[in-house]
Amino acid sequence: MAVLGHVDHGKTSLLDKIRGSAVSEGEAGAITQHIGATAVPLDTVSQMAGSLVKPEDFDLPGLLFIDTPGHHSFSTLRSRGGALADIAILVVDVNDSFQPQTEEAIDILKRTGTPFIVAANKIDTTPGWNPQEGAPIQKTYEEQSQRARSKLDEKLYEIIGELSDRGFSSDFYWRVQNFQSNIGVVPVSALTGEGIPDLLGVLMGLSQRYMKDEMAIDVAGPGSGTVLEVKEERGFGATLDVVLYDGTIRAGDTIVVGGANDPIVTEVRALLQPRPNAEIRTEKRFDKVDEVGAAAGVKIAAPDLEDAMAGAPVRVVGDRDLDEVIREVEAELADIEVTTEEEGVVVKADTLGSLEAMANALQEAEVPILRAEVGDIAPRDVAVASTAREPEHKVILGFNVDVLSNAEDELDKNDVKLFEDDVIYQLVEEYEEYVDEMKRAQQETILDKIVRPCRFRILQDHVFRQNNPAVVGVEIMSGTIKNNMNVVKWEDGEPTRVGQLSGIQENGEDASSARAGSRVSVAIDGPTVGRQIDEGDELWIELPEKHAKILEQELRDDIPTDELEALSGYLEKHRRRDPFWGK
Repeated sequence: MAVLGHVDHGKTSLLDKIRGSAVSEGEAGAITQHIGATAVPLDTVSQMAGSLVKPEDFDLPGLLFIDTPGHHSFSTLRSRGGALADIAILVVDVNDSFQPQTEEAIDILKRTGTPFIVAANKIDTTPGWNPQEGAPIQKTYEEQSQRARSKLDEKLYEIIGELSDRGFSSDFYWRVQNFQSNIGVVPVSALTGEGIPDLLGVLMGLSQRYMKDEMAIDVAGPGSGTVLEVKEERGFGATLDVVLYDGTIRAGDTIVVGGANDPIVTEVRALLQPRPNAEIRTEKRFDKVDEVGAAAGVKIAAPDLEDAMAGAPVRVVGDRDLDEVIREVEAELADIEVTTEEEGVVVKADTLGSLEAMANALQEAEVPILRAEVGDIAPRDVAVASTAREPEHKVILGFNVDVLSNAEDELDKNDVKLFEDDVIYQLVEEYEEYVDEMKRAQQETILDKIVRPCRFRILQDHVFRQNNPAVVGVEIMSGTIKNNMNVVKWEDGEPTRVGQLSGIQENGEDASSARAGSRVSVAIDGPTVGRQIDEGDELWIELPEKHAKILEQELRDDIPTDELEALSGYLEKHRRRDPFWGK
């Protein structure tokens, strides 16, 4: 089962309490940095859950927890067409409720169709809470003051409301009749152990009652698993941390592993297994074993594993045809393949599943992908991104990966923009905001270069000079008047150019432009007042046909209403004489 949730909401602390280890103590910032797997045998589960889990009532050997960082995309753990975990625990801090990674976890659980329960953690932080170390939730709840209970209820109902907003019906787990249609919320404290017996009891009960068939494994058959991580180990070289979910793997077995380029065929040199209740990521003393049966976390040492990918399948060949197993691994990798285009962004992610989740999110946002790969950002990624024709595609989106030092310099040199985040939808949102901003800037540049529409009228008794240039007072009826633009006058349905604006003054000060509603004096080179123009005349800024077309078809939403009005009036006059003008 997988443990998911937002950073700092207590996923690892919860597992620490269960396995009696202290993984989070030794971790950077107490945040889980990589996926880990922990086997908790049935007798340990029973000891912690007390009367809620009696070993004789269960056929299951125990629980295998997969601890995912809050920022890790759970869909990375694929097998049998779904997620690797049969069931998930979504950890939510009662004080914080839903946060970005909670949203992402919910989205992934929905997409993979994985059943889950909610562990509402940190109930011990409720004001006035009186801790009852390791007690079942109903027992400790009854011991609390009325004030503490109502404070906790308030927070729990907020979580139930958040779930409801996302289409899930949920309630306190003891009120849930049918766990297949309702999500059980289990209040817990990773610090005091309160509610953990209930959590284990619910997990065992659900697994035994509803998921026995899905959880059935063929221990006798050849092993099948998923790579959690590829790690360098002293004395072994590249090794794989693997969750084995079916069958058995033995030292000396030939295995096929999903690789960055092609499936890797290699022979198991050693199998290393952490002790029960230990954490595969932090355990320094592994037992060397001859064989491991599902479900288990195991470290595999074998030659040629450098190109293996996190999230990729691992298959023991056994007595099957090697080519058939290679095809099986290729088929599973093909399921995860991302559709790429000839033009688009470069995507890098830490695992195959993260890559797949990124691709799904980008597809929904209609962002094309040129290349998508697992691994850190290298100079060749920058080189590929720099070849994009469109500026908005000169981009690398990195999910949970590092930038190699020699790639840092290349980014600036090649004018490639890098986006990094550990929440997929935030990464996509940041990129979309960047594209919107870029398009806005492009529109503004185009608008600066394009002639803007304007209708204005020469005011009565406001002729300051008759010609060379004519200087008159005008009122701007609609649009924007700018210097150095040609001026036309419509007579008998035909436009006649009367001159060019050579100056604008507003309140005695020189101006480069003026907007609708303003009264300004303008200098017009060319006409003589009383001949080509006169007091009371309606004049227009002359729009080139190409500019009129761009304004109407591409920039409609970017120009003010009064400019749109001037544009419509100008087009209407032209189209009376030529219906296709500016189209």
